[in-house]
Amino acid sequence: MKLKSKQPRKQRKALYSAPLHIRQKLVSAALSKELRNQYGKRNIPVRTGDEVKIMRGEFKGREGKVVKVDLKKLRVYVDCAVRKKSTGEEVRVPVHPSNVIITKLNLEDKKRQKIFERIEKVKVNA
Repeated sequence: MKLKSKQPRKQRKALYSAPLHIRQKLVSAALSKELRNQYGKRNIPVRTGDEVKIMRGEFKGREGKVVKVDLKKLRVYVDCAVRKKSTGEEVRVPVHPSNVIITKLNLEDKKRQKIFERIEKVKVNA
């Protein structure tokens, strides 16, 4: 998302009022070195079912599957990032996508498979 303004308030406003097709790109995470070499891309939008490793914060070093991607809050919920409430109930903690690395991609979706096939073709032709 490219903005002309450098003012923080306008940056924030654009972030909070961004449409869904731009928000999907805002939940991008870096790829692991193996995937980066394989696909020739540095980061890709996170989807439910991707396996990620948390690199920053309270749950640093843990690996798990993405359970939910919240486009409204721009957060990712991972099954290993869990906290207990005072009632004993376990709740998932939201993690910012910039703090995770994708280690394994979920390629069950046909459209996503085509995207990566296109990337590989471009890489081979270059």
